[in-house]
Amino acid sequence: MKPDPQKWYFNTYVYIIAFLCIGPFALPLALINPRYSVAKKILVAMITLLLSILMAISVINSTRTISKYYQQAFQSLKEGNR
Repeated sequence: MKPDPQKWYFNTYVYIIAFLCIGPFALPLALINPRYSVAKKILVAMITLLLSILMAISVINSTRTISKYYQQAFQSLKEGNR
């Protein structure tokens, strides 16, 4: 049975919203889309994975920066209480 290409979840905007909400877990939406060629599916998969990696790196760097800030803040509080 062939999927109906007129389904709402085959719209590109649905994939974009899903990617923004759940990241790479939205990738199956693009891979099962019958309107996309194999080349387009590969391109979408590569872009999705690249953006997911970049966002993960950004979160890691942000977490490190925040952690350093709090370490400095708690250190200054300790020194102020002495």
